[in-house]
This record gives sequence, structure tokens and C-alpha cells, in this order.
Amino acid sequence: MIITTGYSPIMEIVERAQNLAERTGCKYAPREKFSIPKMVEHYGDEDILILSQEAVRLHRLGMEPMEFHPSMGFVRAKRILKGDIEPMLVAARMLPGDSVLDCTAGLGADSLLFAVHGGESSVVTALESSLPLYALLYEGMRHYTSGQVMVNEALRRINVVHSEHLDFLRAQPDRSIDIVYFDPMFRVPLTGSASISPLRQFANRAALSPESVAEAMRVARKTVLLKEKALSGEFERLGFTELLRSNSKTSYGVIHIDN
Repeated sequence: MIITTGYSPIMEIVERAQNLAERTGCKYAPREKFSIPKMVEHYGDEDILILSQEAVRLHRLGMEPMEFHPSMGFVRAKRILKGDIEPMLVAARMLPGDSVLDCTAGLGADSLLFAVHGGESSVVTALESSLPLYALLYEGMRHYTSGQVMVNEALRRINVVHSEHLDFLRAQPDRSIDIVYFDPMFRVPLTGSASISPLRQFANRAALSPESVAEAMRVARKTVLLKEKALSGEFERLGFTELLRSNSKTSYGVIHIDN
């Protein structure tokens, strides 16, 4: 992946791009006057992350660019701040101050909700195995400005890690994290999801394994939580109790840990 800037960047953006390239092991390339197709041709890499003052965008030639934005996560976060009930948090049995491991972060919308509800004393770790998505998420979480101070603060508190979730789970002590959460790419995609469709081109599409769930059960103190398409066979296959929700295309599956 190539990391670059928009045209005529200020020095702050250049330094951010250089630092992100060093952090991710990717190549930093000055934008100069190159178009995206010309950069792909010149550097021989189809994935390009562009930093600007306004946004962070991930490009893959021939596909729609993807910009970091909390999307519906921002709407749901504002509802949580107003005191509305959030089904994911209820299913997780999350209390302020709880620690959360989001094993399949994507663009971090669910991590944001955990961080908003958890508050300053909670620790939320967001894992992303796809390097392009990790770079987009890491930079977006650090610099995106929503217009809501508490949402911005929650974004900054999230610890974004580039890792396969099974490797990360294996390295954690028993009963060391309150809630372990999985939201993998659905085995049968939901149609008409504008926010998920661009994500699928970069995301890890591997099915969640029983070994990952077993490790999550070892690590979790309270709850292992899975989001999937409603009535998906994944809940039964992986040993989760499905919590069906009326008028929803998705369900949460839970495994409660008895300490």
C-alpha cells in the first residue's frame, strides 16, 4: 500500500503521512501532480491511502474510494449520550468502565459505541487484520472531528491494533477482558447495505472459527458477543444463544461467562 497526501499539502499532513507509513511499514510517496491511476502505474501498488486536512480516503483502482466516517455509529453514539437504549450494549451487559476487545473492527463504528458508553475509565481495543483498513481506521480515529466533543474523545481513546484476532486472543491472560466482540463479514451478505459493500473489498472474509470463540471464552470475564444476520446458522455452529430482535435483519448471539 502507498500512503500519500492530497495535492499541495501543508507540512502537518505530510508529516502525518510519513509517520503513518513508518508505523505500517508502507511506502510514503509524495503526491506531486500524480493522479491516482498514475500513482498506481508508477509505484505498482493498487491500494493508496490519501491523507488530507478534511479526510482520510482509501483507494483501490476501479472501485469506489472509502472514507473514514463513523456513519451510523455517530448517530447511535449520540443516542447513547442522550440516554437511549442500545441493543448491542444490552446484549454485551456492558457497564461503564468495562474493558472491550472488538476483534473485527472494520471502520470502528461498534468500537466507538463501546468507548462512548464505557467512558474514560474503560479500555476499548479495536483489532483489524486488513492492513489497508487498519491504516484507515488508525488515522481516522486519531484525527476525525465529528462536531461532538464526547464522540471525538471516545474515538481518541480507542486502541487500534493491526492483528489477527486469534493471535491476539492467544496472547491474553485468562479472564483479562470483560467483553469480547465479533462482527465478521456475514456468511450471507445483507443486500442494499451501502456502508458495508465498499468495506468487503478490503476486509478479511474468513469465517469465524470455533477456536477463536474458545479463546474468547477463556479471555472474557463477562460476555462473548457475536453480531450476525438474523437466523444465521453461525450462531448454532459456534455455540451462541441468538437474541432475535423484532424488525431487524441482524441479531446478537451471546455466551455468558460464569466466573
